[in-house]
Amino acid sequence: MVENVIIIGSGPAGLSAALYTAREDFKPLVITGVEAGGQLLLTTVVENFPAFPDGVYGSEIIDLMRKQAEKFGARFVGENVESVDFSQRPFKVKTPSQEYTANSVIIATGASAKWLGIPSEKQFIGKGISSCATCDAPFFKKKDVAIVGGGDTAMEDSLFLTKFVNSVTIIHRRDAFRASKIMQERVKSNPKIKIIWNSVVEEVLGDAKVTGVKIKDVNTGEQKQLNFDGVFVAIGYKPNTDFLKGKLDLDQAGYIITEDEVKTKIPGVYVAGDVADHVYRQAITAAASGTKAALEVRAFIQNLEYTSK
Repeated sequence: MVENVIIIGSGPAGLSAALYTAREDFKPLVITGVEAGGQLLLTTVVENFPAFPDGVYGSEIIDLMRKQAEKFGARFVGENVESVDFSQRPFKVKTPSQEYTANSVIIATGASAKWLGIPSEKQFIGKGISSCATCDAPFFKKKDVAIVGGGDTAMEDSLFLTKFVNSVTIIHRRDAFRASKIMQERVKSNPKIKIIWNSVVEEVLGDAKVTGVKIKDVNTGEQKQLNFDGVFVAIGYKPNTDFLKGKLDLDQAGYIITEDEVKTKIPGVYVAGDVADHVYRQAITAAASGTKAALEVRAFIQNLEYTSK
């Protein structure tokens, strides 16, 4: 059976695409990934998603979006995609158990935040550890927080946080930032921001929530404990595109290169969400691009049907 459309990924981008293509009666097949739902599942309360004035759990947004897509006929497979073949249509999408074919594909596999990789980190994600300052800053009003990183993202997040928090302490493993000069100057001149150089976070401390970190000086080996109410990890993102190498054009960081935001150079193959967006990275912008990709699929399939008559 050749599907009308296969959607790879099940965060806000993939589920929005699933809803729109399902309402077109295309009966989309959504290959969710083993860890379905995207980065929203790493958050607790989301306060900036429209239509939820009292906030909503990220998991609830994903659950509601999936149910809405299923209502109109979307189908879901809980596997990872191992490989794709876009050399000719119908396109091939392979999982560990099966090879699927489709006339169009929407890739919405997202990007994963890079984490510190320390044992205590995972237990505090959503309990004081965050990778998204723009998402979670309001939860730390008048608090003292740490940011780990030294690039533009860390600088931007630090400056953004100062609008909410009491103080920001940047912990950086080197003696100089990688960020642009203007961003460094803004950070260094902000009285709310302190910097700890040549140091790494060895452990996140806390019980029900984060209470501090243990850091180590990389030159002297000296360790010390610092008290914080939250820790923001700002060491970058990795787009989930390993299975696409050699199949689509990727930039140096691995993000899919697009034409007109959601189109690729291959007619019938579209992109949605953080897998191509390294700027905004919000649930609502991902959902919007999923909608755009779905509308492109509608036009593509309608054109196929017209030309085949």
